[in-house]
Amino acid sequence: MTSTMHGRMELNLVHAVVATEEPDAYELSINLTDVSGQTYDCEYLSRPDDSFGLNPIIRKWLADNPNFPIQPHTPPGVEQIRASMPSLSARQLRLGLIHAGISHTQVIAAIDTMPLGHEKDLALIEWEYATSFSRLNPLIAVVGPALGLTDIQIDAMWTVARDL
Repeated sequence: MTSTMHGRMELNLVHAVVATEEPDAYELSINLTDVSGQTYDCEYLSRPDDSFGLNPIIRKWLADNPNFPIQPHTPPGVEQIRASMPSLSARQLRLGLIHAGISHTQVIAAIDTMPLGHEKDLALIEWEYATSFSRLNPLIAVVGPALGLTDIQIDAMWTVARDL
């Protein structure tokens, strides 16, 4: 494909177009040259009413290339949703556990039931010294079930704890 110029930014290549949940909005995988002259691949969200940056050129490119395959929107899977959940501070996590009826002592007891070794040492260090926790942190995956929590219950607790 040929470059299309908009100010000093260039749309060099469109790798893929994926429909979004929003009508007539697309996520594109593109190669561009930015105003500083740097060329790179990136993701670009194009909405029909956006007149900023490369979007007018992208919308024209979409209109000029009606046969370019547009991949359908696929809702995110459970793991993608969990990966996108915000990290919690250690305080938020601990308060969230208390709000869910789980004490600090119960968490330590769950870690203590782990076999001696590397994984238990890592879990103890994580619990005692981590300042933040991602939803997919291995400690959460090990301790949650040991406390009798399902992934859905952990998700619900996580959602509540982020506002604490």
